[in-house]
Amino acid sequence: MVKGLQSFVFNSNPIIKSSSAVGGPLEAEGPLSGDFDVLYNDIWLNQDSFEKAEKLMLEEASFKAIEKANLKKEDLRLFISGDLMNQIISSSFAARTIASPYLGVFGACSSSMESLALAALIMDGHGMDYILAAASSHNASAEKQFRYPTEYGAQKPPTAQWTVTGAGACVLAKRGDGPRVTSATIGKIVDMGIKDPFNMGSAMAPAAVETILAHFRDMNINPDYYDVIATGDLGRVGFQICSDLLKAQGFYIPDGILADCGVMIYGQDQPVIAGGSGCACSAVVTYGHLINRMKKGEINRMLIVATGALLSPLSYQQKESIPGIAHAVSIEM
Repeated sequence: MVKGLQSFVFNSNPIIKSSSAVGGPLEAEGPLSGDFDVLYNDIWLNQDSFEKAEKLMLEEASFKAIEKANLKKEDLRLFISGDLMNQIISSSFAARTIASPYLGVFGACSSSMESLALAALIMDGHGMDYILAAASSHNASAEKQFRYPTEYGAQKPPTAQWTVTGAGACVLAKRGDGPRVTSATIGKIVDMGIKDPFNMGSAMAPAAVETILAHFRDMNINPDYYDVIATGDLGRVGFQICSDLLKAQGFYIPDGILADCGVMIYGQDQPVIAGGSGCACSAVVTYGHLINRMKKGEINRMLIVATGALLSPLSYQQKESIPGIAHAVSIEM
C-alpha cells in the first residue's frame, strides 16, 4: 500500500526467514567478525580475478541463506541482487549459478535495501513464497574499476573510504517466524555538486537525510519509534554531516540509535581511513550483525537507510558531479 509521497507499507509483513553474511580478511579483523557466516583470509578466494572472487562470495552468501532457511534453490520464486561492477556482472553471473528468475538492480551502495524493498513490494502484491535479496562488493575489484588498481599503492585523502569485501543475502518468506519487513521509503536523487570520488560520504549524506525525513513524514512517526536508524556507508565524514543536517532540521537522534554501517564494520585501529563503503557494507552489517541483535531481543525496530553514490568512471571523466541516493527499509520483530 502506498503511504505518503515516497513510501510503501507492506500489509502482508514479509518475513526475513534467514540471512547470511560473507566477508574478507579485513572484515575478519573487525569488531563484527562474529556475526559473519563465512570469512576468508585471502581476497583472491583461490580465483584468478577479483571479479570472480566477488561472484563466488555472492554465491556463497546466497546458498548459505537458502540453507539456513531449510530450502533448496528450486524453492525460490525470484532472485534480486545488485553490485558495483560494470553491468552488475557479479549479480548476473551468480544468478546464472542460482538459476532462479532474476532481477538485477543498480543503486550503487544502496543496492542492498533497494533489492529488499523490491522483494517485499513484489511479495506483498503477488504473494510469492520465497524471494532471495542480496548485494556484494569487493575492495580490489571496485578500486580497479573506479580509482586505481590496488597494486599501484596510490595514496588516498582522509575522506576516502574502504570498499567492503563481502556479500549479504536474505530469504524473504510469505509466512513464518522472524523479523518482518514492514515498510520502505524510496529515495530521490540529491546532488550537492560534489565531484570528488574520494569524498563519497559527503556526496551521499544529504540523500540519506532526505530519505530519513521523507520516511518520518510519510509514516507520521518520530525518530524514537526506532531502536536503531542505520545509514548505509557514509563513513565517519558523511555520518557526521548526516547527523548535523538532521539536527538542523530539528531531529536530535542520539548516538547509538543513529548509526552508520560503514563506521560499525571496522575498528578504529584498522587502515580504512574514513570507514567502510560498498554494496556489501550495509548488506553484511544488516544481514549479519543487526539481524543477530534482533534475534537476541536487543533491537525491536530498525530503519536501514542504504546510501549510494551514483557515479561511474565515465561520468567522473566528464567532470560530472556525484548524484546521491538512499533507500530506507523498516524491519521489526
